[in-house]
Amino acid sequence: MARGSNTGNRALVKGAQKALDQFKYEVAHELGLQGVDDGYWGDLPARQCGAVGGHMVRKMIEMAEQNLAGRTR
Repeated sequence: MARGSNTGNRALVKGAQKALDQFKYEVAHELGLQGVDDGYWGDLPARQCGAVGGHMVRKMIEMAEQNLAGRTR
């Protein structure tokens, strides 16, 4: 990673963190993950936590593609 590009796990758009957290829990419920409602993910294997992130990325890409496809020039 290049110096100065460490963004960590924070939202790049101000005010988006709450929406991203809500989105994360929605995806976790869609995947049938139990016990994450209290905010503790420590009982889940890394594979399941990674699956949540992967599904979030797929859905965000889908939303961006739909947004781009709806634009007119």
